[in-house]
Amino acid sequence: MKPRERVPLAERTTLGVGGAARYYVEAADEAAVMKALSWAGENEVDIEVLGGGSNALIADAGVDALVLRVRDDHRHVEPDGDHVIVDVGAGVCWDELVAWSVANDYAGLECLSGIPGDVGAAPIQNIGAYGQEVSQTIEHVVVIDRDNAQRVVMDAASCQFAYRDSIFKGDANGRYIVVAVRFRLAVGAPPTIAYAELERAVRDHGAATLATTRDTVLVLRRRKSMVIDPEDENRRSAGSFFVNPIVSVDVADAVAASIDEPMPRYPVADDRVKLAAAWLIERAGMKKGTRQGNVGISTRHSLAIVNNGGATAEELVAFATTVRQRVRDRFNVKLHPEPRPLGFDPAEIAALYD
Repeated sequence: MKPRERVPLAERTTLGVGGAARYYVEAADEAAVMKALSWAGENEVDIEVLGGGSNALIADAGVDALVLRVRDDHRHVEPDGDHVIVDVGAGVCWDELVAWSVANDYAGLECLSGIPGDVGAAPIQNIGAYGQEVSQTIEHVVVIDRDNAQRVVMDAASCQFAYRDSIFKGDANGRYIVVAVRFRLAVGAPPTIAYAELERAVRDHGAATLATTRDTVLVLRRRKSMVIDPEDENRRSAGSFFVNPIVSVDVADAVAASIDEPMPRYPVADDRVKLAAAWLIERAGMKKGTRQGNVGISTRHSLAIVNNGGATAEELVAFATTVRQRVRDRFNVKLHPEPRPLGFDPAEIAALYD
């Protein structure tokens, strides 16, 4: 295994900013991942994992490490009564997996259509959309433990899934490399219609099938520039830049009392409330289309921060920090960014990531 040197990373991310990897390698299977870990250890180089690049923010100085892309694209299907067990390599394109599952009448992923990136990122982020989360179908995640170079099979409970969160972002951040995911999908089951906007839109298509649900989700996401389209002026983004904040009832009540209009709020477990980050951003004065130099908010969705062409990572961090501060000043609510920063000195992003 011989990594390439000084490989540009901006073109490998949807935001399109950042510098080069000191070293870069693609691993076709678990054995190649092990070799990459061994090489990094022998050469005393850190290792960072980069998937499809839809949730990564690369520093302008690049990444002083071995950047690893897992390319394992295997897929194995096994019947299990009224379900199927599907083992999928981390390098499979996520939306291709969703399209395949819908075409085969396997329910459980249809509302997650159009989300960019690879399968390996899905459990890390616990990706979700339109009332569905990937954790609802995951049986286990196969990882390589970087501490001891051992293969580990982690069941769903061990992954500690929560809203847009998992052990891979929390207690074990950076420890594991995802190489495969096992899903349990329902054969011939109806789609998940648990989101009001989706329910209304699907109704316009007639019968709610897996196919019509997927098609409807793609239409809704395109309207918000949340599907990668080379012709879209908002294409250079990481999708939703901030996570919808989950706050106490008291904080939610305070936000509602501070503004003279109805506020969207969604009860969650433990007497907490999920607020709409997009709503907060707009009411804090950061409207769709707001720009600062080469960076701005999408003209279609206020949760997406866009590289309008020629932006640097420094510009993007500065703008995102401004958005975050505006919301905090207006509502005393702290927004947390979704994209994973790579290559930054902690001081560079301290005001955005804490």
